[in-house]
Parts: sequence; C-alpha cells; structure tokens
Amino acid sequence: MFSGRKFSMNRNTGEPRPSRRFSTSEPGAQETSSKIHRQFRAAHEGHLPHAGLDATRASTGVVWCTERAAEYGFMEEPHNWANLGQGAPEVEDDIEGCFQRPQVIDISLAAREYGPTAGIKPLREAVAHMYNEMHRQDKDSKYTWENVAIVPGGRAGLIRIAAVLNNAYVGFFIPDYTAYNEMLSLFKNFAAIPVPLSEEDGYHIHPDNIATEIARGTSVILTSNPRNPTGRVVANPELAEIQDICRGRATLISDEFYSGYNYTSNCDGTTISAAENVDDVDEDDVLIIDGLTKRFRLPGWRIAWILGPKEFIKAIGSCGSYLDGGANAPFQEAAVPMLEPGLVQREMAALQRHFRDKRDYVVRRLRDMGFVIKYVPDSTFYLWLNLEGLPGPISDGLNFFQACLEEKVIVVPGIFFDLNPSRRRDLFDSPCHHFVRFSYGPRMDVLKLGCDGIERVVNKFKKYL
Repeated sequence: MFSGRKFSMNRNTGEPRPSRRFSTSEPGAQETSSKIHRQFRAAHEGHLPHAGLDATRASTGVVWCTERAAEYGFMEEPHNWANLGQGAPEVEDDIEGCFQRPQVIDISLAAREYGPTAGIKPLREAVAHMYNEMHRQDKDSKYTWENVAIVPGGRAGLIRIAAVLNNAYVGFFIPDYTAYNEMLSLFKNFAAIPVPLSEEDGYHIHPDNIATEIARGTSVILTSNPRNPTGRVVANPELAEIQDICRGRATLISDEFYSGYNYTSNCDGTTISAAENVDDVDEDDVLIIDGLTKRFRLPGWRIAWILGPKEFIKAIGSCGSYLDGGANAPFQEAAVPMLEPGLVQREMAALQRHFRDKRDYVVRRLRDMGFVIKYVPDSTFYLWLNLEGLPGPISDGLNFFQACLEEKVIVVPGIFFDLNPSRRRDLFDSPCHHFVRFSYGPRMDVLKLGCDGIERVVNKFKKYL
C-alpha cells in the first residue's frame, strides 16, 4: 500500500525531501512548488525546539491567514481590503430593526471588584429566562441561574468544558470550527476521534452517525450547530432524535454560536437550540454554549455562556478560577437588558432578513463567476466553497488563498477546518484541501469589494482552463 512513496517535506523548512512516511497519496506539482504550501508546512508541521516552547500552538487558521495577509500590506491599509476570513459579523448599528448597542457603560462599584468566576447572578438569571421563554415554555423542567455559567468568550467556554471532561473518547465531525483543533490537542484527559462528513451528503449529521460513534465507545459528542464552516444545521426532528440517542449514553456538547442565523423558518426570529429537546435540565447530559459574540454582534465584549446540569455548571464555574479568571464584570451588567426575550425575538428576525439578503447576493455573484455551489447554506454566515472546478493553479485552498491576497481579499483555506489533532494525517490527504471558507459576515460594501477581487482572480487564471 505504501510502496513507491518518494515525496515528503522537511519539517523545518517546508522544502521537499525524499521518503514520505504518513500520506497515502502523492501531491501535485502545483502543491509541491507552491510557496504558500511550504509556509503552511513550516508553521503547522513542527518547529525546532526552543527550550521546551512549542511554537506550533501559536496560531489558529484565521490568525495564520491574517499573518500572511499582513505580508501583503493588510495591517497598513485594512480599509482597502475585503476581509472575508474573520468569523465575525458586522457590528454597526445600521441594520434595520436591530436595537442600538450601548456606546457608554455605567460601571457599578461592585463591577470594580473581581466578579464570580461563574458570572454574576443577574446575567445568569437572564440567560436562563431567555432559554425558558424561547425554547422551554411547554416543559416542566426549567433552567435556573444555577444551570448557567458566564465565560469570557466561546474559546474560554470550550476550554472550561474540556477541563472537566473525564477519561473519554470525544467524537467530533469534520469539517468544523478551527479552534477545536488546538483545544482537542492540548488536553490529555480525553482522546479525540474525528468523524468525516460527506460533501455528497451535504455534510449532514445523521442520527445514525451518533449511534455508530456511541456503539464504538464514544461518550462525548462535540459539534457546532448550526455548523461552521458548511452553513448547515441539524434541526428537529433529527436533532431531537440525536438527543434521544445520547440520553443516558453520551454527553452532547452543542456549540450554538450561530443559532440566530437561521434561515429555515422564513426569518421569523426562530433560533436553533438543543435546549428545546432537553427533558430534565439537571439530568440530561447536554451542554450548550453561546453568547453575545455572533448573534448579538458583539465579538469584542467577550461575553458567552454555558447551559447544563447544575452539577456540571458548578464544576465549569469553579475551574474558571485557574483557567481564565472569569468574564468582564461591567460588560456582564450591560448585557442583562439585552436578553429580554421579546427584544431578542425581534432582533433575531431583523438579523436573519439582513444576512439572508447578503447570502443571496454572494451566492449569485459566485455562481456567475463559475463556482458550483451545491448547497446554499440554511444557517450561519459562511459559504463552504469547492474550488475543484476552477483553473488548476487556483483549484486548492492554499493557492486560491494566496491568489486572493494579491487582490486584497482574505478567505480561509479549508485545510484549517479539517481538524487534525496532533497532526496525525498529511495535508495532501485532507478532504478539505480543495475548499475555502467565505464569510458574508462583513458589511455589504465589503462583500462587493471581495466579490470583485475574487472575480479578478478567476478571470486572471481562465487561460489555464
């Protein structure tokens, strides 16, 4: 099976060398001769040791892309660029129907002190009330403030959850959120098991996938839903079936940061959440993580929350004392009135209409350029673009990314979403290698600028078709 393998890369320089050990396929000439591929390998396949420091943990995919863009002048003139790589929504106050964000925050005397590592009680109560009103009105079991921990952002929340996991197989579905990769590599109290999803199947997570993973001993399931980067969502009744399969057998960790970006219900403000299918909030092993970052368009506030059984939440709150110290107290106080359920419902409806229009614009522009988009996303603000139909020199994620940089456009190569803890698989074997993630989170004028730049890239390489 591995006979005749003649190609590998120097781990420190990224240069080709004889003898490959891990990959089962040969890279093409466009990959072996590409500067951007050598840079990727040099940054992500290992560095020389420096007194015990592992510099490979220094950046996730989006940061690495921003560093490459800086080499082309992004930091000097960001206003001339279309940054379609950063996973962030527009933050301005000019979306019709959305409430104005605070521009001044009153800081109470209490907020000058260290806050509780599980968050202030009024915000924990507000989060619990919002979920009960929006997802659990017909349920006897309701969330209380003790079922909520406030954390300083989604990554911090995921790290807290990882810190309290027992010895377990953790199943996760690829492609998925890039920061999972570093978290799943860092902690040694569990083993991460990747489960590839099929493009032909629309990257859908079927209940059968969950049952198969549990049958082979997986006791923790981690997934974003709605899903980053594919823009797909698992909704009821399938979501309820998945939770039924997990009940009593596995802990489900549901990353719901894109729950508001739901286009499946005619933009009526309905959000997607596993909270709707929880039977008993203190018995069902379901942990939900969300926050102000995406659907409230406040990524700079670093305010997020975790919902789950009181026993889990107590541990998650406590471990903040040695992991992150807790969320910013003044911003927690300012967040409380934003979570009034009626306000949230109106906000989500306005958000969905606005982002659906942006989605439709970029899908039309990209299809006119020749991109084949099989599945229009029904959630999030991402497009998962297959490049295989483009001219050869730009038909993989890294080379397309580099070509876009020359036109002042940033996208994220798909390889970063092929979560590969501990670098066990080779770059060229990745099913995500010929994809990029395109974010339509930015303002419409930035999207137009970005689509114009991508059109120039495609036209420049048409001679290779």
